[in-house]
This record gives sequence, C-alpha cells and structure tokens, in this order.
Amino acid sequence: MDDPVSGMRAVAAAVADARRGTPTEVLAALETLRLLRDTLAAWEPELISAARLDGTSWAALAPALGVASRQAAERRYLRLQPTGTGETTGEARVDAQRDRRAGDRAVAEWARHNAGVLRRLAGRVSDLDDLGTTARAHADEVDKALADSDPATLLPPLAAARPHLACDHGDLADQIGAITDHTDHLRRQAGANRRRRTP
Repeated sequence: MDDPVSGMRAVAAAVADARRGTPTEVLAALETLRLLRDTLAAWEPELISAARLDGTSWAALAPALGVASRQAAERRYLRLQPTGTGETTGEARVDAQRDRRAGDRAVAEWARHNAGVLRRLAGRVSDLDDLGTTARAHADEVDKALADSDPATLLPPLAAARPHLACDHGDLADQIGAITDHTDHLRRQAGANRRRRTP
C-alpha cells in the first residue's frame, strides 16, 4: 500500500463493506486497517526526520503531530524511531536517546576542560614515525581530528588507534585506554544522573 490516497480509499471501501457485510468482510476490513496502520507508522518517523533535516523545529512540528509541546513532539519521534541498540519499547528508546545525549554533553564538557591533555596526546600519536600501514592510517585520522576546534572529536580516533599502538607504544595505548575508560564512566554516570532527576 505505497500510495496513501488509494490506501485511504481502500480502507474506506473496506469499512463501508464491513458495516453491512459478512464476518469474512469484517476480518478483511480489519486486516486492511492493520496494513495501513503499519504503513503510516513507518512513514511518520521518516517524515519527521525529513522535516528536522530541513531545519524544522520541534516546536513547529508539535501541532502537525497533534501534541502540545516541543518536548512531546520529540518524545513521539523517539518512541517511533527504531534504534540499533536493542531497546524494545518506545519509552526505552526515549530513555536511551536521552541517556546518550546526557553522556555526550558530559564527555564534551570534560574534553573542553582537558583539551590541552587531549591535544598533546593526539600530537604524540600523529607524530609517530615507526607505524605500520594500518596503525599509520589510524594515526592520520587522529591528525585530522586535531584540526577540529572541538577537542571531543579527538576521542573516537584515539580510541580506534589504541589497539594498533599497544605493542610498540604501550605507554600511549595505556594513556588512551585510561581516557576511554574515564569517558565511558562519565557517559554511564550522566545517564544515571539524568534518570534520577527525571520523575
């Protein structure tokens, strides 16, 4: 049922038939309704995503979604949007997304306060001249991230480079590991704190 207009016509016809029809026609109408409901449920998050990519605010989306606030509009989207992390309910998806955002904010703040440490460590990694091909590629990604004004962008390439440094540059690998462990802890703690504050 890819065409929404023909889909609505089919549903209207099926409902009209079912009102005066047999039990078999009632079941057919219910099946048609289910198929349309599934289709609409898939379209809604796609359309919300498209609107957000075009710059539409949550406040502007709220009336179109039939909700009263920007928070309710975002919550509706998160409840409908599937994730790659295995949450099975809409509320779990909302909580997981908000935990991720709280974690991202906590890590970004830590990175800003420790920008000098991160940049020095990244500089040491990118300056290494005895790396194999794979390790060199990771060190080059670290070097690219050094050009970004946000020090938090250094964290993923440093973490990706770590296993390739362990043999010949264990001290650097250990420092990166300590930072990765610390930022992982900050993410978990930020999510837990957010849940404690949420009634």
